[in-house]
Amino acid sequence: MLLEQHMEELRLELREAIDPAERREIEVELELARAEVAVIIAEEQGWATSEPPF
Repeated sequence: MLLEQHMEELRLELREAIDPAERREIEVELELARAEVAVIIAEEQGWATSEPPF
């Protein structure tokens, strides 16, 4: 839930950001959060594991 709240805050910040550099920084942070959610979902569904294969 905390990650979803963080993503929503980033979306709100992105809507209000005017400076291109600030927008890009927020977009990168939002993309990282989305990737983290994707990893969590993949691990929960057994598609991936965070442990090394050896």
